Amino acid sequence: MIRFLDLNKINKPYEVAFQEKLQSVMNSGWYILGNEVKTFEENFANYCGTKHCIGVGNGLDALVLIFKAYIQLGKLQKGDEVIVPANTYIASILAVLQADLIPVLVEPKLETYNINSDLISEKITPKTKAILAVHLYGKLAEMDKINEIANQRNLLVIEDAAQSHGALPNTQHPTPNTQAYSFYPGKNLGALGDGGAITTNDDDLAKTIKSLRNYGSETKYYNNFIGVNSRLDELQAAFLNVKLPDLDSDNEKRRTVAKRYISEIKNDKITLPFLDNTTNHVFHLFVVRTQNREKLQQYLLENGIETLIHYPVAPHKQKALSGYNNLSFPITEKIHEEVLSLPISPVITDDEVGFIIEILNQY
Repeated sequence: MIRFLDLNKINKPYEVAFQEKLQSVMNSGWYILGNEVKTFEENFANYCGTKHCIGVGNGLDALVLIFKAYIQLGKLQKGDEVIVPANTYIASILAVLQADLIPVLVEPKLETYNINSDLISEKITPKTKAILAVHLYGKLAEMDKINEIANQRNLLVIEDAAQSHGALPNTQHPTPNTQAYSFYPGKNLGALGDGGAITTNDDDLAKTIKSLRNYGSETKYYNNFIGVNSRLDELQAAFLNVKLPDLDSDNEKRRTVAKRYISEIKNDKITLPFLDNTTNHVFHLFVVRTQNREKLQQYLLENGIETLIHYPVAPHKQKALSGYNNLSFPITEKIHEEVLSLPISPVITDDEVGFIIEILNQY
């Protein structure tokens, strides 16, 4: 069986280093917001080219804390509208709702699965104060166009980068925005448990988030805000410090696999993802579309190939978002009905990729 994602194989090369880190953290006697978190925050900020990185409990918390910090700073108010892609993972929308803001859904482009920037302006109202750009499946959204719209309308831009660690914009312009990351084990940079981070160049925002993640406190037992407990675990930070130096080479391996899939899969029943041969896609997922997804998935399984669906139900069709159930987003619905994710990772072998291609071409 070719696993969809073999986390044991991915983490096996780090086993000795992980054991050493475990011993080091244990011996330090400092298990919350210690040197490993501080070191990772510095390392990841340097890697991303930003002034600040704040480690938090997970990717959802990262988004929520960004919104709550902007509210605390007076740049957002409860009840403000936030533009969000309709086909994102539901966590993006939950973050908006948990900050007492209102998500306004916008269709994606079918070719890229990212928000259609040409449709954003028509959804903007006087209550719109922010755009949440999601880099779905590892491909950067059209940030130049999104930032241009935001500048014209005086809107905040937040980037959900939970799936796009290491993706680089084609323009190479430094981003003015704030990004939320997840280090869930299956991510391109994955911990051995939950973890997340926020990167930003905004000094006031960084200071506020650091306080909010720690009960709203800058000085122990003195609380300035109604905060939460969402801190990157010291041990997970230690593991991430071990793995971060390999992120670029791991992403390049993913691109190599993706290019092979795209060039060698020849089946008109299968729609392949868009690739423009730049570094703006790190292929966290390799997502194809087909009209009879269940049939294709079962066929692959019968041939020893495990696949997953990202994601089977569109957010506006979820029971949790019952207020959105009556809305119609045809492109989003088509995507959620047809997508299937093929195995892709830094540890998948050439032979495994070749076998997957062969089986797909026979379908």
